[in-house]
Amino acid sequence: MQSGTPQIEFGAAPLVVGVDEAGRGPLAGPVVAAAVVLGPSCPKGLDDSKRLSSKRRATLDEGIRASCAWAVAVIEPPEIDRINIFAATMQAMTEAVGRLVRLLPGSPQSVLIDGNMTPHGRCDGWCWPARAIVGGDGIEPAISAASIIAKEWRDRLMVEAAATHPHYGWERNKGYGTAEHMEALRLHGPTPLHRRSFAPVAQLSLL
Repeated sequence: MQSGTPQIEFGAAPLVVGVDEAGRGPLAGPVVAAAVVLGPSCPKGLDDSKRLSSKRRATLDEGIRASCAWAVAVIEPPEIDRINIFAATMQAMTEAVGRLVRLLPGSPQSVLIDGNMTPHGRCDGWCWPARAIVGGDGIEPAISAASIIAKEWRDRLMVEAAATHPHYGWERNKGYGTAEHMEALRLHGPTPLHRRSFAPVAQLSLL
């Protein structure tokens, strides 16, 4: 299930969606975007997912998905290679918001996105008012919630993938280009989950 709407009373307040992504930089695995509308019983202590311990992040992820409206979208490596990582990130955000909006009682008044760019004018299908906020995952609770869901969702995917491709240490590095990962790439070559358009993978593919 890539979306959820617990029994939330949204009331008359304008709907505000927070959006963030995880996985722009790794050499392997998908990019994941999450979109969240906070519920009235959303857990306290939301923050940028990178500033949270793994235990705290997992607890918040469970609480957010139990008390807020949320959706995720996953863009896999072949599509990342086809359209590039920036376009794939914009596409993931658009799909996540679209999936969430279909579950809401109305259109959002605003979509708040972590970073300095939005999919507006950059991705077909984006049709909501949007505002980019640099450092928004540590400022806006709805973006913080999205960052937590996206990070936890992607981490689970990479841990699952590590069971199939055990040489690369993805359960530890989540697909980032650590020394362990690079050495495994040199010894074993790229897998179908590697992003072949990323320079380190492309260079090793030519050896």
